Amino acid sequence: MLLRFHHCRSLLKPISARRFVSTQIDRKPLLVLGLESSADDSCASIVSSTREILSNVVLKQNKIHESFGGIHPLHAQEAHQRNLPLAIKLALEEAKVKIDDLDAIAFTRGPGMYGCLSVCAGAAKALAAASGKPLIGVHHMQAHALTPFLTASPTSPAPVFPFLTLLLSGGHTLLLLCTSPNQFRILATTHDESIGQSFDKAARDLEIPWELGKGSPGAALESFAFTPLPDSPTPSSTHQEVTNYDFPIPFRNQLSFSYAGLRSALTRMITTNPVETMSLLQKQSIAKGFMVAAFKQVEEKLAMGLRKIEQEEGIQVEGLVVSGGVASNTYLRTQLRAKLDQLSPNRSIPLHFPPPALCTDNAAMIAWVGIGRLERGRIDELEVMQKSKWGIEDCEADFEDREEKQ
Repeated sequence: MLLRFHHCRSLLKPISARRFVSTQIDRKPLLVLGLESSADDSCASIVSSTREILSNVVLKQNKIHESFGGIHPLHAQEAHQRNLPLAIKLALEEAKVKIDDLDAIAFTRGPGMYGCLSVCAGAAKALAAASGKPLIGVHHMQAHALTPFLTASPTSPAPVFPFLTLLLSGGHTLLLLCTSPNQFRILATTHDESIGQSFDKAARDLEIPWELGKGSPGAALESFAFTPLPDSPTPSSTHQEVTNYDFPIPFRNQLSFSYAGLRSALTRMITTNPVETMSLLQKQSIAKGFMVAAFKQVEEKLAMGLRKIEQEEGIQVEGLVVSGGVASNTYLRTQLRAKLDQLSPNRSIPLHFPPPALCTDNAAMIAWVGIGRLERGRIDELEVMQKSKWGIEDCEADFEDREEKQ
């Protein structure tokens, strides 16, 4: 029995990645299957080391969650269990590859909803065990931060280290200094809820249909706030209309985000003036004022972070990467470009946004980080488990600790 146990343990050890990669690189580009199920999208993608996205499947659950006003963890997990096998099948068919053609299986290890993460973790481990392919558990926010390297082109060059990174999503509000693909320093994070979560809840409180944002409550809030209404006296799509609703900007002069107070102010407005009694224009002005205040906070913290890094620490920042679901917001993109030009009038700081389809959760970014990890020989064992809480500063700490001891 003891011999049988040791034999089973040996099957859990990863393939020697360095030997595997050296032969593969000489022969053909690497192909990695990425899996993502950290929240409410079931995603599978196949990406090449030549930066070609061969497939990128995203199966959404918005019809399930809209009635709850947000993501219901149990229903999300069950939907992933139904959808992820189909997403994997579609990704392989679209890319015209088989499991045997892959060089590794990458999956979102964390952070995210524990039950949801368990679905892509279990699928990835089963595929790796059955095929003998290397297994790579990827940090979700590291993948968002490195997406511009995947989408780089002659007209949109890759970022240059060191750069600042704004990760703005339903789960995170982070301002980071990135000095390498796996080295991040947190400059500012949120004290309470994230910017994306505040947008989702504002859309719910203002009773804005998710269909306006193609199933995303945050995108629905943006669409409602900045789309001209019929007979509106001022075209709001220009983003120039002055709102009559002022919202607070907390933690002035501190490198910290907070969105709970912003949403409390919205709750007080709605308590005084219920949504069902508002005119459409009044409701739009409130939505717009909410989003403008949320983004002013981002601009203010960016200015503080840039000043800290360049003036206090003497590090020249070579660009700003903005990723996560909120990064697809067109108003934010305009405001950040103007803010960077204001902060650095004598030097144009490059601003990098992934394409909108790759700002929200997807598996292509997971596969891309998997390729980098495979090339560096940082492979996980089959025992690896998902992590619902996982700081980005420790995204590859397990391997760094192990290499220091060798």
